[in-house]
Amino acid sequence: MSTAPIIHWFRRDLRLTDNPSLIAACEASELVIPVYILSDWKERHLWTGPQRQSFLCQCLESLDNNLKHLGGRLILRQGDALEQLLKLQHETGASAIYFNKDVDPYGQAVEQKLQQVTSGAVFSFDDAPLHHPGEILKGDGTPYRVYTPYSKRWLALPKKKPLARPKSLRVPKTIKSDPLPTLSTWNLPLSAGDHLFGGEKAARKRMIEALESKIPSYDQTRDIPSASGTSRLSQDLRWGTLSIRELYQKAAKSGSLQYLKELAWRDFYFQILQHYPDVLNLEFNPDWRGLPWKQPDDLFEAWKQGRTGFPIVDAGMRELQQTGFMHNRVRMITAMFLTKDLHLDWRLGEQHFAQHLIDGEIASNNGGWQWSAGTGADAAPYFRIQNPWTQCKRFDPQGHYVRKWVRELAEVHESRFFLPPSDSQPLAPDYPPPVLDHDRERKVTLSIFKKHREQQR
Repeated sequence: MSTAPIIHWFRRDLRLTDNPSLIAACEASELVIPVYILSDWKERHLWTGPQRQSFLCQCLESLDNNLKHLGGRLILRQGDALEQLLKLQHETGASAIYFNKDVDPYGQAVEQKLQQVTSGAVFSFDDAPLHHPGEILKGDGTPYRVYTPYSKRWLALPKKKPLARPKSLRVPKTIKSDPLPTLSTWNLPLSAGDHLFGGEKAARKRMIEALESKIPSYDQTRDIPSASGTSRLSQDLRWGTLSIRELYQKAAKSGSLQYLKELAWRDFYFQILQHYPDVLNLEFNPDWRGLPWKQPDDLFEAWKQGRTGFPIVDAGMRELQQTGFMHNRVRMITAMFLTKDLHLDWRLGEQHFAQHLIDGEIASNNGGWQWSAGTGADAAPYFRIQNPWTQCKRFDPQGHYVRKWVRELAEVHESRFFLPPSDSQPLAPDYPPPVLDHDRERKVTLSIFKKHREQQR
């Protein structure tokens, strides 16, 4: 074991348990410098919502407390990640920088630059996916473009076992640290609502609850937005307050194959982004590039604010605004409404979700939006267009979800959520009438996609 200090760079791995980079750093040196580098939010706060930032603040506070229990502390710096790492290395004489690899091209670009400019050694580790994006390939060595054959290979492969957490950690006392951030750091107000608490302790509590009462019945309840039927662990995987290896190991004993398949979707989108990074700017399916999307207008604002007059769409958008979360079934409904009813570019919705979702994952968010738009990997065919009225009847038959988030409809009978009002009048005072006719816009969408396909031939 070396006596020279080693930097462990925390990124999307804000935990001690089964943290490959942190554990390796502790095994390699008596002195470990755990650092988290905050971005310069002077401009970025304009597109990052308060729920997401609040969750990050709580995760960092929890991480600092956990490190103190080991005898260490979290070193916080703010600014350009590369500049701050090199500055910290110069200050401390650190012989190496350890980190867990990112899964998006932006983070990977920083990693490559760090390898080129640092004076010390650099060690990186796989952490976020269960299987590295290059691990599961077709027989000809090319990546899978369709989920089902990928998932079969994914499920069949053995999984890595989780590692224990470090028993102790010593940080040089002379290293200065910036204070832990709060929402006031960025002058971001947090609205009243249901907010999950961030951090490893809270995440592990949620995992225990999910394993005991949610995942065993996941197959039956996962599509009901009013039920507590999903694991609600997506944000903990996104920020790394839970280990995907530990979660898989425990969830595999629950009997829900469907839940394991959802974890496979996560890795599937990681590998799509790795092999096809252009999906962040272009349609994955080149046949649909150049579609004539409409320019955003007042209807886009109505969609963001949950004021479309479609109860389940508005419920989802308000849940997102107030909590930083939206049920996955409703994410599909709201996404299809934007792309297939409003005929607006999926990239607008992707950006809005990325701003507000506390579980906003670049790969999964992009994959989900392109799936809903009909342009992505293994996407819903363009002619499969969800009807918001019938989706509400099928997945919120008692209207519990709608009434929770659209308070104007609290006294309205649920049957009125399942069909457009025959008189074109609003369902309640202060609630808008439907902004469009779904049947008509469905036909418009079919015509747009069909015409575009014919022009491509």
